[in-house]
Amino acid sequence: MKPAAVVLTRGMTRRVTVVLALALALGACGPIEYVNTVTRGADGAVDQARAANAAKWSPYWWTRAVEYLHQARVEAASADFQAANRFGRLAEEAAIKARDESLRRAADPDAARELEVPDGPDVGPDVAPAKPTKTTKDGLAPIEDE
Repeated sequence: MKPAAVVLTRGMTRRVTVVLALALALGACGPIEYVNTVTRGADGAVDQARAANAAKWSPYWWTRAVEYLHQARVEAASADFQAANRFGRLAEEAAIKARDESLRRAADPDAARELEVPDGPDVGPDVAPAKPTKTTKDGLAPIEDE
């Protein structure tokens, strides 16, 4: 028996070509979205936060934005563009909050006091002292409580 020959008609060839082109185009959307999300969006937002001195006035959101941006680049380097885009969006959101918070704190002295570290815990007479620990001759805590 002879194997049946596959004959592609002109219409079938066109459909196969369209399907392949569509698959290639959709497969390339990750890097394109990465450029828009991370390179333009998150990078720009972090630069704006840097210009507002967010490292000083909004350390939490600033650190979060910078670390998410770094992780977005790490994920993109391993070609996981979905994760890179997700971290890019998180970096952009954090950078916007950092910029807004730093502008608010820089303009308002009362808001700037939110960053002051308190003197220490307010320990009153009703708080029991810490349990004294026994130490070995080396000055280390024992392995087991006695």
